[in-house]
Amino acid sequence: MSGLPDTSDLPLGRGVTLLHADAQGVLAFAKPAGLLSHPNEPGDEPRSTLRARYDLEAEAYEWESPAGGLVRRCWLLNRIDSATSGVLLGCLRQDLATEIRAQFRHKQVRKVYFALVFGAPRAPLELWRDLLAVERREGRLRTSARSGNIPAECRMSVARRGLGEPRLTLLRLEPRTGRSHQLRVQCAQRGLPIVGDQTYGDFPRNREFACSAGTRRLFLHAAETTFEYRWVGAPHSFAARAPVPPEFERAL
Repeated sequence: MSGLPDTSDLPLGRGVTLLHADAQGVLAFAKPAGLLSHPNEPGDEPRSTLRARYDLEAEAYEWESPAGGLVRRCWLLNRIDSATSGVLLGCLRQDLATEIRAQFRHKQVRKVYFALVFGAPRAPLELWRDLLAVERREGRLRTSARSGNIPAECRMSVARRGLGEPRLTLLRLEPRTGRSHQLRVQCAQRGLPIVGDQTYGDFPRNREFACSAGTRRLFLHAAETTFEYRWVGAPHSFAARAPVPPEFERAL
């Protein structure tokens, strides 16, 4: 591939923006809260990152280009929960997607999240280590920090402390492992439930906050993703950053 890839026909979902595309065809999208990383069934397409068919086995979106009717594909490189906003990665080349997915599995990707939580940590900087248990209940994943054997690690630092009541704190979270619902569970385990978390959070405070702030979203945002990869014998660096949504600032 030479020059920048053609991204003019990407069927972006509602509120989705293309943050960055490199010359090899690696893409970064900014996904709003409430959209799926990919549809699980055809009826989900209107509320997914791309409004297109999705091949679950290939882990790729498919659509026909308006120019010439060619079938285009975008392979997903990672996923974030529908309730979480922020950086989501894709790739326009299947062979390169396979290579980068392997880097994700070997923990060679750096991610930064921001979370608005109820309460405040004891120290401004902490390394969180837990053993998690992940299971599927009634078709949904549930994660627990009790009686688990899956190691989870995250570096936490305080980004900003809020004023007034309820006491809120904006945390910067750098996960060193990528477990299902890891950050939500690790925050809740320390008495710092993420605002708007309907699974692991503080339900009474969520209701009060939603009434006063006018939003029920999960206040967890995937802000940065950076990694390096080699392709056709050459090294490449990729970095994408999605600004923290304005509702985080307004809540503080």
